[in-house]
Amino acid sequence: MSAADKEKDRVDSRAEPAEADFLLKPYKGKRPPAPEWFDLAIGKQARTGRVEVDGASINWRQWGDPGKPGMLLAHGNGAHSHWWDFIAPFFAEDWNVVAPDFSGMGDSDWRDSYGFSAFAKEQVAVCEAAGLFAHQQKPIIVAHSFGGIISLVTALQHGDHFSGAVIVDSHIEPPGKDRPRPPKRQRPNRIYEDLTAALARFRLAPLQPCENHFAVDHIARHSIREMTGEKGEQGISWKFDPFLFSKLRAEWDELDLTRLDTKCPIVFMRGEKSELVGPDVSAYMQSLQDPPVPMITIPDAYHHVMLDQPLAFVAAVRGLLAAWPER
Repeated sequence: MSAADKEKDRVDSRAEPAEADFLLKPYKGKRPPAPEWFDLAIGKQARTGRVEVDGASINWRQWGDPGKPGMLLAHGNGAHSHWWDFIAPFFAEDWNVVAPDFSGMGDSDWRDSYGFSAFAKEQVAVCEAAGLFAHQQKPIIVAHSFGGIISLVTALQHGDHFSGAVIVDSHIEPPGKDRPRPPKRQRPNRIYEDLTAALARFRLAPLQPCENHFAVDHIARHSIREMTGEKGEQGISWKFDPFLFSKLRAEWDELDLTRLDTKCPIVFMRGEKSELVGPDVSAYMQSLQDPPVPMITIPDAYHHVMLDQPLAFVAAVRGLLAAWPER
């Protein structure tokens, strides 16, 4: 490995987690106490569906009246549609809300290779299959982190099908700065003996504090499934493809978002305390269109905005949609 490659891998790597980063370990498999609004939200039953896209079966969850305008929710890296379980119901009265699992994550199939155009194609296919394009009003996208990068590609390639996109704490680095990426994986996901052991090792990526352990616990329980290890051991492991970024890395390195000639309006949102989208990155991202792209900052939130400040996030998106351009 060259010196340049070694330095790039050093930059790409994340700090090793400390015990405090394993937020659910103290609960020993029990659910943390949750507020009433949260229990009511996750109690809203979602419908499910699947659609095949280039040989992979893509899963989605759906809330609300199919006759309403469409809202597509896009999760981040290694995540899944259940990240939206306590957010989607707040929009279901006015929107036909759909949250898919990207291939390689959640309950969708894994692929031999991944690409941003392919992920964007999955978004369009889910919208078609779930009826979001059937309404006279084009659907809106609300996307977090890695899902935001995918949704920018969707807005570039297929934006004429959408009324716009709200891109939440997705990082576009200024020229000359290194692109933050997950480290290369060389081993499969670890197999844990039971649910309690797996929950105890769940952590957010990138690492950050989060006071809403009830929300972290909910997504953690939907991040795992029974699996068989390479040596035949039975247990619990993570749903995501551990080699997804290894398969995507070349395209990720080459992805050029220095010109955002999107075919629909976009708005950026960030957490005030986000380490990925700080003030300098925020200013650069806003400058990628003329007039500048609006940037909404959620106070007292880190990268995982909808975990840190779920109700403030809902209020901010509602406000944006109430004043969204004619579509």
